[in-house]
Amino acid sequence: MKFPFVPDYYFPDIYAIDPERLRARGVKVLLADLDNTLAPYGVPRPSGEVVAWRARLEQAGITLFLLSNSRRPGRAQHYAEALGIPYEGHAGKPKSGGFRRALARMNAAPEEAVQDPVNQDGNAEMQAEPDAQSADQGEATVEQWQAALETAVK
Repeated sequence: MKFPFVPDYYFPDIYAIDPERLRARGVKVLLADLDNTLAPYGVPRPSGEVVAWRARLEQAGITLFLLSNSRRPGRAQHYAEALGIPYEGHAGKPKSGGFRRALARMNAAPEEAVQDPVNQDGNAEMQAEPDAQSADQGEATVEQWQAALETAVK
């Protein structure tokens, strides 16, 4: 069994995720976090770059789905509506409930979806680096994650 939170794939950012490769793997849904993944923390609207990336996913037959733990009223909803994508706020990640609700809404099986950063089984299938502007927002560094993993497996 794979240790949780260890990605199968690593990307420097979300834009390096190739929709055609996902489609070739049978992926129909990409579940993405909002804060520090699609946008820096607190940014209310999608950038042009995110809009273009969503269009690339759509052209490949992949639906971008916003799966957020944000507790700020309306944050996930407003961002998702501005981007024209479905969303699930207050997802409760890494617990499975939010993942299961998202997959049910999209009529997708777990093998037809991938998630950045944590999938429905608690494993990071893909990991994109947080937006550079988010680096000072309390995000853990790679070294901190490695130290936590080493401590957990001792």
